[in-house]
Amino acid sequence: MTEIAIDATPVPLNLRLGSALHLSDDELFELCARNPELRIERTAEGNLIVMTPAGGASGHRNFKLTGALALWAERDGTGVGFDSSTGFLLPNGAMRAPDAAWVLRSRLDGLSTQVKEKFLPLCPDFAIELRSPSDRLPDVQAKMEEYRANGARLGWLIDPQKRRVHVYRPGREIEVLEAPTAVSGDPELPGFVLELEPIWQPL
Repeated sequence: MTEIAIDATPVPLNLRLGSALHLSDDELFELCARNPELRIERTAEGNLIVMTPAGGASGHRNFKLTGALALWAERDGTGVGFDSSTGFLLPNGAMRAPDAAWVLRSRLDGLSTQVKEKFLPLCPDFAIELRSPSDRLPDVQAKMEEYRANGARLGWLIDPQKRRVHVYRPGREIEVLEAPTAVSGDPELPGFVLELEPIWQPL
């Protein structure tokens, strides 16, 4: 078996497999299961993006925002929240794992238990991407546009480096919030408010 050594620096590695090495959804799931220390995504073109674990500050930021979404989702009850380890098979063929996501319960009801144990074959209704120091802003922006094009009703790109939140909704201009103290999910996620001071200064 050939092993590929990946530098520990948290910089995404883009593997262009070509059509001859195209992985099925099940093969991709098995690859991810066999390499739990890596975060793997697939582009619509079939290329794999491999990322090493986040640094301490980024990991704590993600912990805070996922916890806030989880608390709201439990109270609201209309949908289900997911953390960054969850893969979603988008209609365009990509497999993405947002830093946090939420899906209406009614969209999950039609999926079998077996299907739910693997990557979910849908685009989240709500997706959050938290920009880490190694992320190129255009790359994360392109991912947010992909969520929107594939059916997301709301998306937040949170950029701690610049203290900005980019808000994505279908059919509307991107709204950029400068150094907000909080951001609201209304009306798509009624009552969900993410306080941003723990995100701007995580540790």
